[in-house]
Amino acid sequence: MKLIVQIPCLNEEAALPDTLRAIPRVIPGVDCVEVLVIDDGSTDRTSAVAREHGADHVVRFARRKGLAHGFMAGLDACLRLGADVIVNTDADNQYPGSEIPRLIAPILKGEADMVIGDRQVGEVAHFSWTKRRLQELGSWVVRKVSGTEVPDTTSGFRALTREAALRINIVSEFTYTLESIIQAGKKRMAVASVPIEARETRPSRLFASTWDYVKRSAATILRIYAMYEPFKVFTLLGGALLLGGSVLGLRYAYFWWIGEVRGHVQSAVLSVLLLILGFQTLQWGVMADLIASNRKLIEDLLYRVRKLEHGRGERG
Repeated sequence: MKLIVQIPCLNEEAALPDTLRAIPRVIPGVDCVEVLVIDDGSTDRTSAVAREHGADHVVRFARRKGLAHGFMAGLDACLRLGADVIVNTDADNQYPGSEIPRLIAPILKGEADMVIGDRQVGEVAHFSWTKRRLQELGSWVVRKVSGTEVPDTTSGFRALTREAALRINIVSEFTYTLESIIQAGKKRMAVASVPIEARETRPSRLFASTWDYVKRSAATILRIYAMYEPFKVFTLLGGALLLGGSVLGLRYAYFWWIGEVRGHVQSAVLSVLLLILGFQTLQWGVMADLIASNRKLIEDLLYRVRKLEHGRGERG
């Protein structure tokens, strides 16, 4: 059983040594523990510091590509290196390395394909009231969309089996946290969570403000849900348009019946427009559903190709 801990980094030369030292190299049930650092185009000595402080592997980008891209590059590298279990953690030492054995325990027991570290956001003292409420609201939305029971969906401290890593395909350029959980839920993976202790860290550099975070997270959730449930999305939208058009049409019919048509032509025009848009939206829903079926076939093909490609990795 080989475990690889991957650490996406961006200018983390100061915090990285403590993070690397905290990663346990001996874990019951695991034969080999290795560390992979993904340097997302850092302008400091992140890559050199990683090698100096015991990282077994370093993947470095010449320019910044973003957290989601770094996460996927890390998964691909871990699979190529023969990992049976992959743990993702942050470079700022927010998540204690001592929690890794508890994080992977459900996987070692065969109870989960993915495990998320729950920071128990509502009790984190260094989070502001606004941040706690937004985190809780976002996690609730993701739980409803994904059909999972993950209490802390934005936690970057997570473990995946080899099979789960092969099936994850992140398309967002913002972050992997929300999308990976939604994908796991839609692909019927067993997703678990374990409570962990989270340390206070510097403000996030992933987004410029709280509003920017909310806006981009909401866009990610909507896009991924529409990708996996397009017929539901277009049916709801088309149904709303048809309902609006029908109500306006009935209103115009009522005034026509009582002989007061003048002044209500706008309702008839808007009714026709909404009905046309509603029917077109339903048609788009059928087409999107057919495209989604093809996407599932392509994802299954990609899974098989990745499995063959990484099946020759060094197994430790």
